[in-house]
Amino acid sequence: MYVALEGIDTAGKSTQLEYLKKKYPKAIFTKEPGATKLGLKLREILLDSTDFKLKSSLAEMFLFLADRAEHSCEILQKNKDNIIISDRSLISGIAYAKDVPQEIALSLNLLAVDNTLPSHVILLKLDEEDLSFRLNMKKNDGIESRGIEYLLDIQDKMQELLKFLKIKHIVINANKSKEDIKDIIWEFLNG
Repeated sequence: MYVALEGIDTAGKSTQLEYLKKKYPKAIFTKEPGATKLGLKLREILLDSTDFKLKSSLAEMFLFLADRAEHSCEILQKNKDNIIISDRSLISGIAYAKDVPQEIALSLNLLAVDNTLPSHVILLKLDEEDLSFRLNMKKNDGIESRGIEYLLDIQDKMQELLKFLKIKHIVINANKSKEDIKDIIWEFLNG
């Protein structure tokens, strides 16, 4: 089983991953970007750098693709006989590649992951009001600082992609309590 937890920033993925670590102690837990040495460097460039801003959305997509290819080689392919639970997947990669036609972004992402798709995807979905509240409660990274409209558009693209790719998935209202979300996820993965 390869499970991807998806959602825009502040949707609660990290909280739910902590619950899943308790339920699946032998699973391989990973994230994109940042689970590999290359991913850590790219994460710094893409999200955390204050003195380095990419001007090209195409360059940004290629950096994410480089991380995704390395992640696929080092984590996904080496652990395909295990349960893998990931914070993000190619679903995010395609959705965040907003300025690239979807069929091209899909093709490049599938190439990067050697056509390995998650078996289960959990999408935590926020409404505009709650997203605004959550973003105002923290220091925003390079992607979060692009604004609410940008993030809501990405969220919509994620949901469209899940339907298009026909991946087994569930969309959960991220405004629900952490406990309720945990229970919904548990039932989805074990139902």
